[in-house]
Amino acid sequence: MKRREVNIVLFVSIVLWCWQCTYSVDLRFEELSGGINFTSYNFSKDAFGGQAKNLSRNESRLFQAGNVLFRENWVAAPASVESLDGLGPVFNARSCGSCHFKDGRGAPPDEPNGTRFGLLWRLNIVGENPGETPKPHPVYGSQIQDHALPRVKPDAQVEIQYDTLYGQYTDGTPYVLYQPHYHLTELAYGEIDEEYKLSPRIAPQVAGLGLLENIPEADILANEDVDDRDGDGISGKANYVWNVLEEKKTLGRFGWKANQPTVLQQTAGAFNGDMGLTSSLFPEDEFTPYQEAQSVALPEGGSPEVSDRQLDRITLYIKALAVPAKRNTDQPEYIQGRSLFYELSCESCHTASFTTGSDDEITALNDQKIYCYTDLLLHDMGEGLADNSPDFEANGREWRTPPLWGIGLIKTVNKHTRLLHDGRARNTEQAILWHGGEAKTSKDKFTKLTAEQRKALIFFVESL
Repeated sequence: MKRREVNIVLFVSIVLWCWQCTYSVDLRFEELSGGINFTSYNFSKDAFGGQAKNLSRNESRLFQAGNVLFRENWVAAPASVESLDGLGPVFNARSCGSCHFKDGRGAPPDEPNGTRFGLLWRLNIVGENPGETPKPHPVYGSQIQDHALPRVKPDAQVEIQYDTLYGQYTDGTPYVLYQPHYHLTELAYGEIDEEYKLSPRIAPQVAGLGLLENIPEADILANEDVDDRDGDGISGKANYVWNVLEEKKTLGRFGWKANQPTVLQQTAGAFNGDMGLTSSLFPEDEFTPYQEAQSVALPEGGSPEVSDRQLDRITLYIKALAVPAKRNTDQPEYIQGRSLFYELSCESCHTASFTTGSDDEITALNDQKIYCYTDLLLHDMGEGLADNSPDFEANGREWRTPPLWGIGLIKTVNKHTRLLHDGRARNTEQAILWHGGEAKTSKDKFTKLTAEQRKALIFFVESL
């Protein structure tokens, strides 16, 4: 071989070696889904419950206290444990952990009257006050509660039925999807007008919420493209929602429609809507005057029923939960799937990474490079996923992009693989196939992949 040819071969070899080393380093760095402080390598059934590193001694103590409160069952008043009474009168759950079991994700029943946990139904009127606080039903409030204290009637029961939808990939491989239909039964306080819509919401895993809260607002809004100026078919939109403490609208980040601005307000709202417990943020429970008039007088659990001390401890606990590290980053399927994730433009909504801000009072949250795979913006997901229920700026077809970190560990933690806002998808593949609206082009590209490519893309997503 001539000297010039040897030099060329040597040069190309060095370039390839350097590229592989850099790519390998990048992938190893990407393993740190929650950054240096908020990444856990616990992949067991406790994968979503790990404490972040570098918390102060006091924060660590409060984390442990919040962990206990998160799992405690609340009871009716009066009770011997006064700090945990005041449940109801109507409610969906007795504890935070009953919906977010092991800090993980809820699931709907497979059968019409089967077992479920962490699935609730918002109730909202369509067509009034767009962009404003959703208007509750005058009798049933903003949420259907299917449990109640003794001598009180629960709002109603909800029956779920599924239609089976059949399709096939371009290569001829068949697939099935399941379309849920919800029917209210045993309505205790009268019929509900047709203009009120049920919006099912599944409880997501809670790890990493503190990191998402600490992403600078400007970095989130930089991805907003309401009018699709770049012509890519993706028009992410911010939701602006009522912030109780600031008494004004601020950026929404949490919930399936980004309808809560902070972890604190999300937590207080869950206490109020899911368990019928009052707090300083929400001093009135979900039991409407009409329902109260139809029921026996019941004692309260104090005013408020959840103290600021309790609320602060649970909020810190949630904010300080670490996220699992990525797995399998050295596997060929991961590398192939990662490439396909970008080729199919999945990252247009599932933005891979952000760097958190620098001024959170939990200093371990600050300046963390995280890999969350969400833009925290609203996107039109098509008629197939529409709930026809507006929520502040979100319309009936829009949903916030959910983060993907830890998605492959739901089966380990919660013994199921149900995904999307109502858990209709039985697995990652079905979740992709339900994508419509702004995500239809990416979904269509997915259906044209080979079986090997589809498997690789799913492998990548479930390794996040």
